[in-house]
Amino acid sequence: MILFFLDRPDVSGLFNCGTGRGRTWLDLARSVFAAVDREPRIRFIDMPETLRAVYQYCTVADTGKLRAAGYEDSFTPLEDGVREYVQSYLV
Repeated sequence: MILFFLDRPDVSGLFNCGTGRGRTWLDLARSVFAAVDREPRIRFIDMPETLRAVYQYCTVADTGKLRAAGYEDSFTPLEDGVREYVQSYLV
């Protein structure tokens, strides 16, 4: 994506760079366990009362502006990105 913008100096602004697909913290946790070839050991706890009204439970990047600017490439799936990061930089 950086190369896309470097090749188009006339395109500027703030762009969402997510996949446009909603994912959960559970998806992320499972991806980390998979990247280190371990069975998931996940324990759920209740959301603290003080955060319940202000926590952002769901985020999905709106990629409309990015696509309108001409970006057509696909995005790396969460599982692939986590695996690459964990195995290349953390293990």
